[in-house]
Amino acid sequence: MEQPITIGLDLAKNVFQVHGVDARGKVVCRRQLRRAQLLLFFSRLEPRLVGMEACAGAHHWGRELATLGHEFG
Repeated sequence: MEQPITIGLDLAKNVFQVHGVDARGKVVCRRQLRRAQLLLFFSRLEPRLVGMEACAGAHHWGRELATLGHEFG
């Protein structure tokens, strides 16, 4: 998989949607991840800009991903 520069994350109860684009805006990854897979997926990436929806779980996941070095815009 080519490394995305920006990642969009759609939060849900059990299955999350991840959409990554490169610097030109080309889609380089589009995946469904279960809750248990999410941190493993992000731990394998170098720190990136992550955009996610504002919801009750966003603060929790934001803190978890920030510990891995990811930033939020």
